Amino acid sequence: MKKPIALALATALAAATVPALAEDFEVQMLNRGEAGVMIFEPAALKIEPGDTVTFVATDPGHNAETIPGMWPEGAEPLRTALGETVTVTFDAPGVYGIKCAPHYAMGMVALIQVGDAPANLDEAKSVSTPPVAAQRYETAYAALGL
Repeated sequence: MKKPIALALATALAAATVPALAEDFEVQMLNRGEAGVMIFEPAALKIEPGDTVTFVATDPGHNAETIPGMWPEGAEPLRTALGETVTVTFDAPGVYGIKCAPHYAMGMVALIQVGDAPANLDEAKSVSTPPVAAQRYETAYAALGL
């Protein structure tokens, strides 16, 4: 009788120590989407540390890269080639500002929040961006409740 109880206890303890599986999110790089032209969709995303985001080059001529000052300290910068689909793991908590370099002035930006209460929020919000990008970032911050 002791063996089944011990086995059940060991199984329960093993299951409790298995880390939660990371999630994979998809962000499409589009010429046109629900929010207009030259957009990342979704443009605002909240994820947890260890989650991945796949930037899908749905339409050619787009890339995904970091915006200086809108990236947590110690996090690896991102810069994809035009038309490249890439999966990125976000480990460091904070706010990540992403742009499509060829269409940055047209407002092609995305905001990814990793974890809660991003330490680099004030720094990220103080970064000067082109006017259309700034408007889209305001919308993204509001969508994330920041």
